[in-house]
Amino acid sequence: MNILVIGSGGREHAFAWKIAQSEKCDKLFVAPGNAGTAQVATNVAIGVNDFEKIGDFALENEIELVVVGPEEPLVKGIVDFFKANEKYAGLKVVGPSQKGAQLEGSKDFSKEFMFRHNIPTAGYKTFTKEALADGHAYLETLTPPFVLKADGLAAGKGVIITENLEEAKETLTDMLAHAKFGDASSRVVIEEFLDGVELSVFVLTDGKGGYVTLPEAKDYKRIGEGDKGLNTGGMGALSPVPFADEAFMAKIEEQIVKPTVNGLIEEKLDYKGFIFFGLINVGGEPKVIEYNVRMGDPETEAVMLRVKSDLVDLLVATAVGELSGQEIEFTKEAASTVMLVSGGYPESYAKGYEISGLDAVKDVVPFHAGTTVEDGKVVNVGGRVIAVSALGDTLKEALAKSNEAAKTITWTDRYYRTDIGFDIL
Repeated sequence: MNILVIGSGGREHAFAWKIAQSEKCDKLFVAPGNAGTAQVATNVAIGVNDFEKIGDFALENEIELVVVGPEEPLVKGIVDFFKANEKYAGLKVVGPSQKGAQLEGSKDFSKEFMFRHNIPTAGYKTFTKEALADGHAYLETLTPPFVLKADGLAAGKGVIITENLEEAKETLTDMLAHAKFGDASSRVVIEEFLDGVELSVFVLTDGKGGYVTLPEAKDYKRIGEGDKGLNTGGMGALSPVPFADEAFMAKIEEQIVKPTVNGLIEEKLDYKGFIFFGLINVGGEPKVIEYNVRMGDPETEAVMLRVKSDLVDLLVATAVGELSGQEIEFTKEAASTVMLVSGGYPESYAKGYEISGLDAVKDVVPFHAGTTVEDGKVVNVGGRVIAVSALGDTLKEALAKSNEAAKTITWTDRYYRTDIGFDIL
């Protein structure tokens, strides 16, 4: 079959890399793609939110399966767009409806969903600009650290954690009154702080109660060594997570995964796609920090290395509502991802530098995130640029491969963290 992946990041390169290995895949396209996806698929110069052009391309190229990578087109209703028009009736799409995508598109919606279905999570309250004084008063009732989350999509940067009450109040004012994150912070969720170790769990669900659980992972969000500094979209990831043993994963399934999958059906939310559970281990008990309605990045780059099953089979079963009874097989090997970023990220950074060393690395897969080809040369065009990913018999061995290759792949002012896994190894 002909398959179209939508997106341009490391997650989409990892999807394309895995899908291209399937005998079921005849032609593979990525819109818009990057320099890495061009190595395993045909890039198509269409933006992720240009639904009309994506639809036209799908019809012209006899696409049978569309896999939506990023959250923005999902929250904007790309799945609903295809469902609303009969000419796309034969198209299989992996991704939730616009209403289902509110699990990520609105922090307030997702918290209410969790409370309705008794899914363990932090206590919270939501505030608007009109209730700013109430928000300040609520902060005074909490024990630091203070957690403030923009309600809408903010490119992974809408969560602020601070120990200082006055700083928390100023941040809330900036978010609500001064639109620090634009419309995304027109509502702000203030949460109880949960102390523990985070992990990510990923599920494919078919909208009828069938689901498979992919390998779990742990990512590292902060820009600086020791998990210090500004939040980023992710500086690295590991899979498996050592503390996520069989008993802990069973708790996650019973207390979180099943109630979520069943809750979507109960609330008649059309949901055929990935659910990303951002979790935290609090004293041996799992709690949900957030939902995402797509795979994580850079976790996907580690997870896809461990999946042995034919991904296309699982994606098609998801799209047609036939995941029940399906099994997923993955390797016992460990996987690591170290993200190479542009100097200055997550704030301003320079683009257009030539990247060298990509052909010189061994025993790793350099998944491209923020790259393109200019005048025959691979150059950086994003903050997160290359996800250097590797398999090993142990996490330590996988990380050694990623870190060694990270030294070789370089461009002007590139940066990466050398301490990924510091807290669990």
